[in-house]
Amino acid sequence: MGKTIATKIFDAHLRDTPTPGNMILDIDVVMCHEITTPIAIMDLMEKGMDRVFDTSKIKAVIDHVTPAKDSKTATQGKIMRDWAKRHQIKDFFDVGANGVCHALFPEKGFIRPGYTVIMGDSHTCTHGAFGAFAAGVGTTDLEVGILKGVCSFRAPETMRVVLTGKLAAGVTAKDVILAVIKRLTVNGATDKVLEFVGPVVDAMTMAARMTLCNMAVEAGATSGLCLPDQVTAEYLWPFIKDQYASLEAAVADFRKWHSDSDAHYVETIELEVSTLAPQVTFGFKPDQVKDVSELEGTPVDQIYIGSCTNGRIEDLRDAAAILAGKKLAIGVRGVVTPATPAIYSQALDEGIIKIFMDAGFCVLNPTCGACLGMSCGVLAAGEVCASTTNRNFNGRMGKGGMVHLMSPYSAAAAAVTGTITDPRKFLNNN
Repeated sequence: MGKTIATKIFDAHLRDTPTPGNMILDIDVVMCHEITTPIAIMDLMEKGMDRVFDTSKIKAVIDHVTPAKDSKTATQGKIMRDWAKRHQIKDFFDVGANGVCHALFPEKGFIRPGYTVIMGDSHTCTHGAFGAFAAGVGTTDLEVGILKGVCSFRAPETMRVVLTGKLAAGVTAKDVILAVIKRLTVNGATDKVLEFVGPVVDAMTMAARMTLCNMAVEAGATSGLCLPDQVTAEYLWPFIKDQYASLEAAVADFRKWHSDSDAHYVETIELEVSTLAPQVTFGFKPDQVKDVSELEGTPVDQIYIGSCTNGRIEDLRDAAAILAGKKLAIGVRGVVTPATPAIYSQALDEGIIKIFMDAGFCVLNPTCGACLGMSCGVLAAGEVCASTTNRNFNGRMGKGGMVHLMSPYSAAAAAVTGTITDPRKFLNNN
């Protein structure tokens, strides 16, 4: 029987199998940020094991609260800075050079097809867009990863998600993944790998694929994966051009990570997206999803555009396409945070930042910020946010606040009307 991409990656990285189904894998990239890593650093120091297995494989950033908002977050940043300096970690990104980890690290070329990647962050699954096995881990696993460069996983079981048809104008990868989560539920892919395939995925940019994989965890999945292809190779070409004779050679090499035609899947689901409408969450679970038209007219207090889900240049362009020449609705505030300095700079060059500012948005530096209710846009009790982030848990963006997850198109439409609105009416008028 053939193998899935996840099984192929596990086989290529297998260090040991201490018990049946328990696989110890060598890790290619250990990513670190200032919320979860300082705990691991301090614990290793207390145990007399303040070491790093390979400084070239550690990627670190201060991104969740940046610049620091109080003494506690300043201390977390200092622990990271001191640790990076002590171990001479070259790929450490401090204030000014930093960005949201799951946008910054791919942008730097740190993720490749066939890699194993861990981080103390549940949305590490984003990097599966490159054909890598990427998973969020707890503090103990992160410590072991930093110290030994290994991590323990159960043998992977894969669910196949086949996306067919063609997305209509105004419908994006965010809408697709919300529809998939609605279909699977928040527990539907628990302890599984979601493998996204089909013509819709083939037509997606890397940014769209990262959005797709980013929210695999919201269906309970350990990781989301796309098969690496020419789109992947073109994105990575500046970083891999010295390793291959041509782009075509890279694409051919990437095929070794494709799932075999007779690979076993625990389940296959198919979603035809040609008639899919823009999606939006309601309630406090990511699988509570409706067509945006079903919540049309719901008032909002804040618009938040950014995060590791939808803070890339393509996302800012989508929002700007609706916002150009318009203003925020009276009584609505808008917050936008480009995910990396490079994205911010490009948005400046393209005039996108001016569009946001002219519309009345507050434009922030790259940060996770309000996505997890830590800074820069936290909600008050009773307030409602139209957000391009990935979680709508109760209190996620502020105690007593309500978050409606949606695409940048939909968030921009809500910004103009002050209520949840189908964005296609604006796109049709442009």
